[in-house]
Amino acid sequence: MNKKQFITVAIDSPAASGAGTQSKLIAKHYNLYYLDTGKIYRYIGYLRLKFLKKFSYSLIKKKINKLNVKSLTSKTLLNDSVAMSAAIIAKDKKIRDIVHNFQQICAYKPPKKYSGSILDGRDITSVQLKNAMFKFFITANVKIRAKRRYLEYKRLKRHISYKDVLKTIKKRDKLDRTRKYGPLKKTKDSILINTTKLSKKACFKKIKAIMDRKLNR
Repeated sequence: MNKKQFITVAIDSPAASGAGTQSKLIAKHYNLYYLDTGKIYRYIGYLRLKFLKKFSYSLIKKKINKLNVKSLTSKTLLNDSVAMSAAIIAKDKKIRDIVHNFQQICAYKPPKKYSGSILDGRDITSVQLKNAMFKFFITANVKIRAKRRYLEYKRLKRHISYKDVLKTIKKRDKLDRTRKYGPLKKTKDSILINTTKLSKKACFKKIKAIMDRKLNR
Protein backbone atom coordinates (compact mmCIF):
# COMPACT_ATOMS: atom_id res chain seq x y z
CA MET A 1 0.00 0.00 0.00
CA ASN A 2 1.26 3.44 -0.89
CA LYS A 3 1.80 5.19 2.44
CA LYS A 4 1.03 8.57 0.88
CA GLN A 5 -2.50 7.54 -0.07
CA PHE A 6 -5.19 9.30 1.92
CA ILE A 7 -7.89 6.68 2.36
CA THR A 8 -11.55 7.66 2.56
CA VAL A 9 -14.22 5.05 3.22
CA ALA A 10 -17.96 5.76 3.06
CA ILE A 11 -20.48 3.27 4.45
CA ASP A 12 -24.26 3.45 4.42
CA SER A 13 -26.61 0.96 6.06
CA PRO A 14 -30.02 0.53 7.65
CA ALA A 15 -30.07 0.15 11.44
CA ALA A 16 -28.35 -2.87 13.06
CA SER A 17 -26.76 -4.14 9.85
CA GLY A 18 -23.32 -4.48 11.41
CA ALA A 19 -21.86 -1.39 9.73
CA GLY A 20 -20.63 0.08 13.00
CA THR A 21 -18.74 -3.08 13.92
CA GLN A 22 -17.18 -3.35 10.47
CA SER A 23 -16.27 0.34 10.42
CA LYS A 24 -14.38 -0.02 13.69
CA LEU A 25 -12.52 -3.09 12.39
CA ILE A 26 -11.60 -1.29 9.16
CA ALA A 27 -10.55 1.83 11.06
CA LYS A 28 -8.27 -0.17 13.33
CA HIS A 29 -6.70 -2.22 10.52
CA TYR A 30 -5.99 0.72 8.19
CA ASN A 31 -5.38 3.34 10.91
CA LEU A 32 -8.37 5.46 9.90
CA TYR A 33 -10.24 8.10 11.87
CA TYR A 34 -13.72 6.69 12.54
CA LEU A 35 -16.92 8.70 12.80
CA ASP A 36 -20.31 7.13 13.45
CA THR A 37 -22.41 9.90 11.88
CA GLY A 38 -25.67 8.44 13.15
CA LYS A 39 -24.49 9.16 16.69
CA ILE A 40 -24.28 12.87 15.82
CA TYR A 41 -27.98 12.88 14.95
CA ARG A 42 -28.70 10.87 18.10
CA TYR A 43 -26.75 13.47 20.06
CA ILE A 44 -28.85 16.28 18.56
CA GLY A 45 -31.97 14.16 19.12
CA TYR A 46 -30.92 13.91 22.78
CA LEU A 47 -30.47 17.70 22.93
CA ARG A 48 -33.98 18.10 21.51
CA LEU A 49 -35.41 15.97 24.33
CA LYS A 50 -33.25 17.53 27.03
CA PHE A 51 -33.66 21.23 26.25
CA LEU A 52 -37.21 21.22 24.83
CA LYS A 53 -38.08 24.97 24.68
CA LYS A 54 -34.43 26.04 24.38
CA PHE A 55 -33.76 23.73 21.44
CA SER A 56 -32.70 25.85 18.44
CA TYR A 57 -30.29 26.00 15.49
CA SER A 58 -27.95 28.28 17.45
CA LEU A 59 -27.87 25.79 20.33
CA ILE A 60 -27.09 22.95 17.90
CA LYS A 61 -24.26 24.93 16.25
CA LYS A 62 -22.78 25.79 19.64
CA LYS A 63 -22.88 22.18 20.83
CA ILE A 64 -21.56 20.73 17.55
CA ASN A 65 -18.66 23.21 17.42
CA LYS A 66 -17.58 22.02 20.86
CA LEU A 67 -18.43 18.35 20.25
CA ASN A 68 -15.90 15.81 21.47
CA VAL A 69 -16.32 12.61 19.44
CA LYS A 70 -15.82 10.55 22.63
CA SER A 71 -19.09 11.93 23.97
CA LEU A 72 -20.88 10.10 21.15
CA THR A 73 -20.17 6.79 22.92
CA SER A 74 -22.60 7.58 25.75
CA LYS A 75 -25.09 4.74 26.37
CA THR A 76 -27.83 7.36 26.73
CA LEU A 77 -27.75 7.77 22.94
CA LEU A 78 -28.87 4.14 22.51
CA ASN A 79 -32.33 4.79 23.95
CA ASP A 80 -35.26 4.25 21.56
CA SER A 81 -36.69 7.68 22.43
CA VAL A 82 -33.39 9.27 21.39
CA ALA A 83 -33.30 7.18 18.19
CA MET A 84 -36.78 8.31 17.17
CA SER A 85 -35.98 11.92 18.07
CA ALA A 86 -32.88 11.62 15.88
CA ALA A 87 -34.97 10.34 12.97
CA ILE A 88 -37.26 13.36 13.31
CA ILE A 89 -34.56 16.03 13.43
CA ALA A 90 -32.67 14.30 10.59
CA LYS A 91 -35.42 15.53 8.25
CA ASP A 92 -34.38 19.13 8.87
CA LYS A 93 -32.21 20.55 6.07
CA LYS A 94 -30.60 23.22 8.28
CA ILE A 95 -29.59 20.63 10.87
CA ARG A 96 -28.21 18.35 8.15
CA ASP A 97 -26.11 21.27 6.84
CA ILE A 98 -24.66 21.87 10.32
CA VAL A 99 -23.81 18.18 10.66
CA HIS A 100 -22.43 18.08 7.11
CA ASN A 101 -19.82 20.73 7.89
CA PHE A 102 -18.69 18.84 11.00
CA GLN A 103 -18.47 15.57 9.03
CA GLN A 104 -16.40 17.16 6.27
CA ILE A 105 -13.78 18.26 8.79
CA CYS A 106 -13.68 14.76 10.32
CA ALA A 107 -13.42 13.14 6.88
CA TYR A 108 -10.81 15.32 5.22
CA LYS A 109 -8.93 16.86 8.15
CA PRO A 110 -8.60 14.11 10.75
CA PRO A 111 -5.74 14.19 13.29
CA LYS A 112 -2.38 13.78 11.49
CA LYS A 113 -1.67 10.39 13.07
CA TYR A 114 -4.37 8.80 10.87
CA SER A 115 -3.98 7.51 7.29
CA GLY A 116 -7.46 8.67 6.34
CA SER A 117 -11.04 8.43 7.55
CA ILE A 118 -14.08 6.19 7.58
CA LEU A 119 -17.62 7.47 8.08
CA ASP A 120 -20.75 5.37 8.36
CA GLY A 121 -24.35 6.50 8.38
CA ARG A 122 -27.34 6.84 6.05
CA ASP A 123 -26.26 9.37 3.41
CA ILE A 124 -22.47 9.05 3.41
CA THR A 125 -22.05 7.55 -0.07
CA SER A 126 -24.79 9.67 -1.62
CA VAL A 127 -24.17 13.08 -0.01
CA GLN A 128 -21.32 13.37 2.47
CA LEU A 129 -18.45 11.53 0.75
CA LYS A 130 -19.53 11.21 -2.88
CA ASN A 131 -15.92 10.84 -4.05
CA ALA A 132 -14.74 8.43 -1.35
CA MET A 133 -12.06 5.96 -2.39
CA PHE A 134 -14.27 3.11 -1.12
CA LYS A 135 -18.06 3.06 -0.92
CA PHE A 136 -20.02 0.24 0.70
CA PHE A 137 -23.70 -0.40 1.37
CA ILE A 138 -24.03 -2.86 4.25
CA THR A 139 -27.38 -4.47 4.90
CA ALA A 140 -29.11 -7.57 6.32
CA ASN A 141 -32.56 -9.13 6.65
CA VAL A 142 -34.76 -6.97 8.88
CA LYS A 143 -35.54 -9.85 11.28
CA ILE A 144 -31.84 -10.59 11.68
CA ARG A 145 -31.17 -6.91 12.32
CA ALA A 146 -33.92 -6.79 14.94
CA LYS A 147 -32.49 -9.89 16.64
CA ARG A 148 -29.03 -8.32 16.77
CA ARG A 149 -30.38 -5.12 18.30
CA TYR A 150 -32.52 -7.11 20.76
CA LEU A 151 -29.46 -9.10 21.93
CA GLU A 152 -27.51 -5.85 22.21
CA TYR A 153 -30.21 -4.44 24.48
CA LYS A 154 -30.19 -7.62 26.58
CA ARG A 155 -26.44 -7.25 27.14
CA LEU A 156 -27.14 -3.70 28.29
CA LYS A 157 -29.86 -5.10 30.57
CA ARG A 158 -32.55 -3.14 28.75
CA HIS A 159 -36.02 -4.67 29.17
CA ILE A 160 -37.66 -4.66 25.75
CA SER A 161 -39.28 -7.41 23.69
CA TYR A 162 -38.01 -8.63 20.32
CA LYS A 163 -41.40 -7.73 18.82
CA ASP A 164 -41.03 -4.11 19.93
CA VAL A 165 -37.46 -3.94 18.63
CA LEU A 166 -38.58 -5.27 15.24
CA LYS A 167 -41.39 -2.70 15.14
CA THR A 168 -38.95 0.12 15.96
CA ILE A 169 -36.43 -1.02 13.34
CA LYS A 170 -39.11 -1.14 10.63
CA LYS A 171 -40.34 2.31 11.60
CA ARG A 172 -36.80 3.69 11.56
CA ASP A 173 -36.17 2.10 8.13
CA LYS A 174 -39.21 3.86 6.71
CA LEU A 175 -38.16 7.22 8.15
CA ASP A 176 -34.60 6.80 6.84
CA ARG A 177 -35.64 5.80 3.33
CA THR A 178 -38.45 8.30 2.80
CA ARG A 179 -37.09 11.55 4.22
CA LYS A 180 -36.69 14.39 1.75
CA TYR A 181 -33.05 15.20 2.51
CA GLY A 182 -30.30 12.58 2.58
CA PRO A 183 -32.52 9.48 2.42
CA LEU A 184 -30.95 6.05 2.84
CA LYS A 185 -30.28 4.51 -0.55
CA LYS A 186 -27.65 2.44 -2.31
CA THR A 187 -25.68 4.42 -4.89
CA LYS A 188 -24.67 2.73 -8.14
CA ASP A 189 -20.98 2.88 -7.26
CA SER A 190 -21.39 1.40 -3.77
CA ILE A 191 -20.45 -2.23 -3.19
CA LEU A 192 -23.27 -4.23 -1.60
CA ILE A 193 -22.33 -6.29 1.47
CA ASN A 194 -25.14 -8.46 2.87
CA THR A 195 -24.29 -9.57 6.41
CA THR A 196 -27.37 -11.76 6.98
CA LYS A 197 -25.36 -14.99 6.78
CA LEU A 198 -21.89 -13.58 7.42
CA SER A 199 -19.99 -13.64 10.70
CA LYS A 200 -18.19 -10.45 11.76
CA LYS A 201 -14.87 -12.01 10.78
CA ALA A 202 -16.09 -13.22 7.37
CA CYS A 203 -17.60 -9.83 6.59
CA PHE A 204 -14.39 -8.02 7.50
CA LYS A 205 -12.32 -10.39 5.35
CA LYS A 206 -14.61 -9.70 2.40
CA ILE A 207 -14.30 -5.92 2.77
CA LYS A 208 -10.55 -6.11 3.42
CA ALA A 209 -10.00 -8.15 0.25
CA ILE A 210 -11.85 -5.52 -1.81
CA MET A 211 -9.86 -2.68 -0.28
CA ASP A 212 -6.48 -4.41 -0.53
CA ARG A 213 -6.96 -5.14 -4.24
CA LYS A 214 -7.23 -1.41 -4.93
CA LEU A 215 -4.65 -0.22 -2.40
CA ASN A 216 -1.99 -2.67 -3.55
CA ARG A 217 -2.24 -1.95 -7.26
